[in-house]
Amino acid sequence: MLKREFKERDVQRMRNIITKDYTAKTVTQVGYSKAQIDRKEGDVWEESGKKWTIKNGIKQTVTRFDKLKEAINLPLTCPKCGKAMKNHNLNKKMWPLHKMCFDCVVVMETELKRTGQYEEYVRNLTTRGVKTYITELESALLELALEDSNEEFVTEQGDVEKWAGKGIDKQKLAEEIQEYIQKLKDHVKD
Repeated sequence: MLKREFKERDVQRMRNIITKDYTAKTVTQVGYSKAQIDRKEGDVWEESGKKWTIKNGIKQTVTRFDKLKEAINLPLTCPKCGKAMKNHNLNKKMWPLHKMCFDCVVVMETELKRTGQYEEYVRNLTTRGVKTYITELESALLELALEDSNEEFVTEQGDVEKWAGKGIDKQKLAEEIQEYIQKLKDHVKD
């Protein structure tokens, strides 16, 4: 004879176990519950002032550095040949430029030399590098133009140092940089 009486939720739990419905609820709870939204791979949404996405089944924040990370990080395998992309210095150098492993770059350059297109390939690489350098110079020139004339700096110790800007003519420096940029642009056109 049982000394205690079973409650309704105990009986319901046993029914759920027998019917193999392990996730079924045995009691009703009252309170606030947040609306659940099903998200799929690649969805992007904003929540609490942050952008979120799902990558490889994991909820992650979207940052402004994601494209940079994607450009720098080596994949596990080369997309061209399918071989493992070991974390080797040569692969690290070739991935941002060519999006393939070093071995594939060697094969590609050998084929270009064989067909006589290698010189044009090198010229295009050099031109692309000069164009990137021009863009960097233009952004430095913009920073120089927007820079405050305040020549006070705070050191690591917290001291305020005044640097005399005497002898530096920002206008003349900006003109020299613009002339240099124009010479680079003219050289790239040729």
